[in-house]
Amino acid sequence: MTLYLKYRPKNLDELDLTDVSESLKKIVKSGKIPHAFLFSGPKGTGKTSAARILAKIINCESKHPPCDRCEQCTSITKGTNLDVIEMDAASHRGIDDIRILKDAVKLSPSCAKKKIYIIDEAHMLTTEASNALLKTLEEPPAHVVFILATTNAEKLIGTIRSRTTHIVFRKATTQELMHSLEKVVKGEKVKIEREVLSTIAKAANGSFRDAVKILEQVSLEGKDFLEKGVASDVSNFVALLYEKDVDGAIDAIEKFVDEGVAIENVLTEVLSQIKPDLLSNAEKRNELITLAELLIEANRNLADSPIEELPLQIAVIKWCDGQPKKQEPERVSDGNGEEEEKKETPVHTEKAAVVESINDEIWTNILSLVKPINASIEALLRAARPVSYDGKTLTLGVYYKFHKERLEDNTHRRVLEDIVTRVLDAPARVVCTLVEPPVRKIVEEVKTSNVLTEGKDTDIIKVAEEIFGS
Repeated sequence: MTLYLKYRPKNLDELDLTDVSESLKKIVKSGKIPHAFLFSGPKGTGKTSAARILAKIINCESKHPPCDRCEQCTSITKGTNLDVIEMDAASHRGIDDIRILKDAVKLSPSCAKKKIYIIDEAHMLTTEASNALLKTLEEPPAHVVFILATTNAEKLIGTIRSRTTHIVFRKATTQELMHSLEKVVKGEKVKIEREVLSTIAKAANGSFRDAVKILEQVSLEGKDFLEKGVASDVSNFVALLYEKDVDGAIDAIEKFVDEGVAIENVLTEVLSQIKPDLLSNAEKRNELITLAELLIEANRNLADSPIEELPLQIAVIKWCDGQPKKQEPERVSDGNGEEEEKKETPVHTEKAAVVESINDEIWTNILSLVKPINASIEALLRAARPVSYDGKTLTLGVYYKFHKERLEDNTHRRVLEDIVTRVLDAPARVVCTLVEPPVRKIVEEVKTSNVLTEGKDTDIIKVAEEIFGS
């Protein structure tokens, strides 16, 4: 058993966030348990642990719950209780899954007082599934309690949030993390310097789970792991960002991944390093604000990304505008004692030709190949244009946020990347960035398109026609 599971809190007193512990104690003491809770906050702050503790309190057979001895408590701890159902919304996010749940909640508990549904990452539910769940939350059976857990409460529809008792889990402070780590060290009888614990706590970025994981690695591999995993050379990565060296920065990210460094920690350290320049360097301030915003956006997208490093890679490509670092031209003697710029011999390869530009013929070819496979993607691409291609990444300038979001959908992106790879005869990644639309062209494109963007294109046409005429 991993240390995090071994030392997971068993009752409200053991919850590491005292404000959360006190809030739940007051609710339990009132004797009026709400029918639905919303636990929101960063990963690793104890949301699922608190949900299980609450489930034990509600269904415990003792007069002083949770006793951790009765059948209900022990089966909930083991995860075998038939009346406490844990559901991962990331894997069961569709309306069919919620319809099954709606039918199941009508059934009475098999042997407990209440039937408790713990829905993790609830923000991953589709809009249709969320609306279906809402109906159940509005008129729940008396024998059911819902506990929704999420790292992104703002992505839940407002009506669901309003139907729940909201408990906010914040990031842990360094002192709270230290206290949690000291309990594990004491329990395991491990000798470790307080300074090392402090370093681990700072590296955990407010997550109790990550802190214990790092401690476990340190106990197995020694301080070398700490130096490698926590104090990696982010300064070099920042320098590459300042130089807008997209290839070097992408390679640095791959190195972080290979070394097992958490991308969240990289983002935190990069922001820490650019912060002084952002606040003091007036000349670079506007540019660094853009970089900081891209990194913050990448951090927000980490939880939903199937590939941990991808949000940071996208941020880097946007920041560097998809262009490789510009090299200083090599200078050679002209034979008369003077130097002139060396003329490079062109490399006549198919990839090199594509690097130079994505011409109309290639773009038309991509569109024609996409259309038979997915007409919606082809329609979306008509409100986009190729911006650059560096031999690895095709950057598309997209005119509307809605189109960009649809093209970035995993399914759509995979189809598009397969087509681009075929056309360019080289593995290609597609990245989208918002650009200003050429208005006259859009009027013509959208008017001839069969796909409109949730009613928004109609408004765009009207506005454009009023400005330029039909």
